[in-house]
Amino acid sequence: MKNIIFLGLVSFFADMSSEMVYPLIPLYLTMAFGATPALVGVIEGIAESVASLLKVFSGYIGDRYHRKKPIAFLGYAAGLLYKILLIFASSWGGVLVGRVTDRLGKGIRTAPRDVLVSESGGKKTLGRSFGIHKMLDMAGSAIGILIAFFIFRSWNGNDGYRTLFLISCIPAVLSLLMFFFIRETTAPASAGVKRPVFGELRSLDSRLKLYLLVVFLFTLGNSSNAFLLLRAKNVGFDASSVILLYFAYNLVSSLLALPLGGLSDRIGRKRVLVSGYFVFTAVYAAFAWADGKMMIATAFILYGVFTAATAGVERAFIAEIAPSAVKGTVLGLESTLVGVALFPASVIAGVLWDTLGPVAPFAFGASLSFIAALVLAFGLPSGKPRFAA
Repeated sequence: MKNIIFLGLVSFFADMSSEMVYPLIPLYLTMAFGATPALVGVIEGIAESVASLLKVFSGYIGDRYHRKKPIAFLGYAAGLLYKILLIFASSWGGVLVGRVTDRLGKGIRTAPRDVLVSESGGKKTLGRSFGIHKMLDMAGSAIGILIAFFIFRSWNGNDGYRTLFLISCIPAVLSLLMFFFIRETTAPASAGVKRPVFGELRSLDSRLKLYLLVVFLFTLGNSSNAFLLLRAKNVGFDASSVILLYFAYNLVSSLLALPLGGLSDRIGRKRVLVSGYFVFTAVYAAFAWADGKMMIATAFILYGVFTAATAGVERAFIAEIAPSAVKGTVLGLESTLVGVALFPASVIAGVLWDTLGPVAPFAFGASLSFIAALVLAFGLPSGKPRFAA
């Protein structure tokens, strides 16, 4: 449990740092450098996809050498470098370099960190373990956004953005200090085992293969959160209010991550995940056909419910049924598939927005998520130990 708490604190401070910056990036790009929604989509898509290629390899290296902690540390250190690059960025190209650096760091750290979480808790409480981690993760995000809100209201213009980027370096440093309290873990079942990774992947549980396919399909319609923020601004929210909406999303996700993770331990991962996908469908439909600010605000809150119901639960499911010798590799593979799909998803969303208006990208995302939810609900067979419908 101590490991899980400190891993959660690593994410707490790292996400506090990141979310002080993230909700302002699309606004910074459009206001400071004149970027269009399509260009924002390209920047986000490139950053996510380039980084995604590392996720499966970092997971494999962690499995192969049982050295997950230093790999995760390196990934989180890239988050600090990202903020420094933003301070000195003088064009949208500089922001792109920073975003790619940040996403590369996420690509490096995600799989080994998730394996550390899965190996630090009990097998019967994986949902709770990932729920604790996600709770702290999203709590850091919420606090970071709140800090950004107050700072941004005090300082405006490009200097205000750069001041915020500089302050965001402080929690990034604190996240790295938390690694001194984390111990390396090695699952007994995988100790000393050296198996061909592709052979292991070919023999994956059929439920897991189908789930990875569903995740890829779903992500094609799940564009960057930058479009949610742009949509809020499009409806009439000012920059400060957009930050508060993003705060509400993270707060709701933090509050519900632990109870929904624990619920998946009791009633099965499938029920919680399917419910989360249907909530996402409602969220994107609301963003598509919003008739006022109240609907957008409600959609952000429901988006927090979706994240709490899926982010930790899907990692618990994968960690639970993936072969122990390649657990990190499979967790990394899932993240890689998500990252690869995010590039076309963000580009498609940007192009649809520019050509057909803001309704189109969200209607497209709602349709794909509805299909993914149906495939997951009716196509995925029930199975032990904890993924029964």
